[in-house]
Amino acid sequence: MKSITCLHPKYLIPVEPKATVLLAHSLVMQNGKILAVLPEADVRLRYQDATHIELKEHALTPGFINLHAHSAMSLLRGLADDLALMDWLNHHIWPAEKKHVSDEFVLDGTLFAMAEMIRGGTTTVNDMYFHHQAVAKAGLQAGMRTIVGCSILEFPTGFAQNAGEYLDKAIEASTAFANQDGVGFRLAPHAPYTVADDTFKKIIELSEKYDMGIHCHVHETVDEVNDSLKQYGMRPLQRLHQLGLLSNRLIAAHMVHADDDDIALLSRTGVHIAHNPASNLKLASGFARIHAMQTAGINVGIGTDGAASNNKLDLLGDLRLAALLAKAQSNDPTALDAHSALEMATLSGARALGLEDQIGSLITGKQADIIAIDLSAIETQPVFDPVSQIIYAAGREQVSHVWVNGQCLMENRQLTTLVEPNLLAKAKWWQARIVND
Repeated sequence: MKSITCLHPKYLIPVEPKATVLLAHSLVMQNGKILAVLPEADVRLRYQDATHIELKEHALTPGFINLHAHSAMSLLRGLADDLALMDWLNHHIWPAEKKHVSDEFVLDGTLFAMAEMIRGGTTTVNDMYFHHQAVAKAGLQAGMRTIVGCSILEFPTGFAQNAGEYLDKAIEASTAFANQDGVGFRLAPHAPYTVADDTFKKIIELSEKYDMGIHCHVHETVDEVNDSLKQYGMRPLQRLHQLGLLSNRLIAAHMVHADDDDIALLSRTGVHIAHNPASNLKLASGFARIHAMQTAGINVGIGTDGAASNNKLDLLGDLRLAALLAKAQSNDPTALDAHSALEMATLSGARALGLEDQIGSLITGKQADIIAIDLSAIETQPVFDPVSQIIYAAGREQVSHVWVNGQCLMENRQLTTLVEPNLLAKAKWWQARIVND
């Protein structure tokens, strides 16, 4: 039996119940799980022989869940900026990927991204990329909870030649890691405009057979919607609904262009949304109607997208952006308040992944996925409301500690499972190779 560790923060923010901030409370963890959340005095008396970690100016929250990322693309950060989405994809990103993406590229790029995410308080990533086993290996090495999204397209890449081969590789990878704690798999059709009807039908069949969720870009741009109307006579979401894809198994990434009918359909079918505010702005995709979605009862989490289109894997920064955009877009300053924004990055993400009984809030029995944020800096003082300070004022550099399954991945800003100089050396090596190829 592993030893007991007690965390003593100034503010304990469990997320569940909502809008709760506990003072003079401590969290006890053992064997990777939260053993208790109790008044500090009780913990110190009851667990005198435990390891005690003092976090006297810190807020303790659940770890952040990045609901949409292309982690390995961290090695393409800054390669092609300030371009429209299809220009960016067709003329820059996809050609670079065809030349360079391999098991080695994906392992190195995913580890590099995970180091950045851990340093920003992310403990779970819902990824979408190729070379699935390399992504899973990176997650196990970093200690980050990893959902491997297995990309599926109709056209060939360096990874697979057709939709059938992408699907075969997805099932092969999920089977190979079936017994690994902390790693899960999802089928990830790229988008309605890159996946055919028959392939979507096969994805639904395999999702049910292997109990795998689905993760797909949907309604990211105006052109996507207009092209679908021309080709199919219906909006992409309606097409996916007719095919049977819309359910609580689906995480729809972006969903920028949703009209009232779309929102009603999403609500009725239980689809989850991965909101990517920074990427949506940088690629000029538009403004997602997040407040309207949440008002309709749709579960909305948050993602960074890839570092090639954000260009930061910074959920704290994106949370602030999401909250501000929701207020401006809805003309309602009460939209997406600080507590709701924090829930978006924690419990809402867990719900989308079907993991709400394991992660997303600091309650007894859940996995010990926890972060500590130091609020002692000038930039986050005085503290009237710690949740407000986290969402509107804190930076990712104020995340001091990160635990996943009770394992400390970062202690006082120092990574413990990854070696920073090695990661930086790998990134520079790939930069030189990409530039010179």
